[in-house]
Amino acid sequence: MKLVVGLGNPGKQYETTKHNIGFMVIDAIADSVSHTPWKEEQRAEVCSITVDGEKVLLVKPQTFMNASGESVGPLIRYYKIDPSDVYCIYDDMDLPVGKLRIRPNGSSGGHNGIKSLISHIGTENFPRFRVGIGRPLPQWTVIDHVLAPFS
Repeated sequence: MKLVVGLGNPGKQYETTKHNIGFMVIDAIADSVSHTPWKEEQRAEVCSITVDGEKVLLVKPQTFMNASGESVGPLIRYYKIDPSDVYCIYDDMDLPVGKLRIRPNGSSGGHNGIKSLISHIGTENFPRFRVGIGRPLPQWTVIDHVLAPFS
């Protein structure tokens, strides 16, 4: 079994923000294939798909970005999923908009959602899909930037 988690913030006010690119990717995957109904589990929205005969959980933590591990940690323990089978999708300001960088493991790079995952999973050894959202405009703060929609 695999777990694919998109990081973001719950709530209508965050749906289209750059910080929610992880949720957007999970929704795009779910929209493109047959999946089970979404359900609330371990403080996350979860559905499952089948890829090449293997069950894959699609996960959107409902704990807010900086506490994502509070949801993902219990899920991987309940389903006995190895951290190397947890794929994380999240925003990255150090990449140009739309650029994708895939890494098999690594540090948080200062991203609080990843810090939370590392803390609750107990390892840095899980694959990451970093999706570029670009840098803030000169007069914007980081918060203004990540909580703004894409232009």
